[in-house]
Amino acid sequence: MLDDPIRYGLLAALAIALVIAAFTDLKSRRIANWLNLSVAVLAPVFWWANGLTIWPDMAIQLGLAIATFAVLSVLFALRAMGGGDVKLLTALALWIEPTAYLQLLVMMALLGGVLTLMFGAWHVMRRQKDKIAIPYGVAIALAGLWTIGTAYAPASAADNNLAKANTYETHNAQ
Repeated sequence: MLDDPIRYGLLAALAIALVIAAFTDLKSRRIANWLNLSVAVLAPVFWWANGLTIWPDMAIQLGLAIATFAVLSVLFALRAMGGGDVKLLTALALWIEPTAYLQLLVMMALLGGVLTLMFGAWHVMRRQKDKIAIPYGVAIALAGLWTIGTAYAPASAADNNLAKANTYETHNAQ
């Protein structure tokens, strides 16, 4: 699946953007619009590199992103999620196929829970009375990196290991 250096480069760029999003959210509780826009703008290039067809593949990715934005906008309106988090998850929906995206959301929720417990404990230990602010972009970024590693990278590694195994069997058979 990842035999093309363009695909590797685009996934590496996405991974770098996710790391930047995590660090900036951790530091300032903000994810920059230019970063979210960059992730979204590179998605069609990733579609092209993966050979997605306009119908239904690209339409599915766009529909997933629109649905993500619609649902998360409600959470934003309820002040349950930050705007940068909404935009980052929407941009990720453009990249990641629906099944893997659902797995990303589950992993994000689990990581977000752990992050909330850690920040909550830190908050209590420091005896702070103000409202706790969780940098949820960290959980989103970690889940995104996990998804890249599990949904996209293993196909190449498995193909490579299979090729090595076939070469080994052919060599030993002679």
